[in-house]
Amino acid sequence: MPSILGADPGRLADECVRAGSAGADGLHIDIMDGHFVPNISMGPPFVKMAREETPALHRSVHLMLTRPDLYINDYIDAGAETLLIHVEADCDVVEALKAIRSRGIRPGLVINPDTPVDPVFEIDPGRYDEVLCMFVHPGFCGQSFIPEALPKIRELRDRFPDKDISVDGGIDDSTGLECARRGANILISGSYLYHAPDMSASISDLRSSAKEAMTHSQTGGA
Repeated sequence: MPSILGADPGRLADECVRAGSAGADGLHIDIMDGHFVPNISMGPPFVKMAREETPALHRSVHLMLTRPDLYINDYIDAGAETLLIHVEADCDVVEALKAIRSRGIRPGLVINPDTPVDPVFEIDPGRYDEVLCMFVHPGFCGQSFIPEALPKIRELRDRFPDKDISVDGGIDDSTGLECARRGANILISGSYLYHAPDMSASISDLRSSAKEAMTHSQTGGA
């Protein structure tokens, strides 16, 4: 799933289309408020544009907001199909997840690299469909992968064998495989995919290698 944060900011509509043409399963859209994270990016009109330009691509919207609960309806109305909120957000996370579910789309939780999995386990797993593990401190594209966060993927997969576990931050052909071996089934990548000489080949190679890594892991391999 290409993260549009890694795209050419002057050609965002074209970059959405390019991701679809390259065989992406969806678009990951990062929303930042300049308070929860030290950067500002995009808004509901961009999600609407992605829906209009690439209606077949699943739109996963990651709210890096101090108060995501105040903007749930705005992003769902704009076209979000998965809405991800942080366990570290300054709101009632359970009530926010309920509000997302009540609108008929997929709720998800996000944990930062330094956050343990415990806050996720404390929430009724029926409230969310996905857990996104961040491998960089959110806010900027192109940061280095933080390997110390890798054990969390296995903890989550062991607890939730059927839930989507996604990863974002420094994901490339090497780190993506490390995540897949531990049970991640959604790989989000910005700079690696958007800066690749051939995005289609990079997506295809990463997808096939990750599937093989997951299968090997599930059958008892390393």
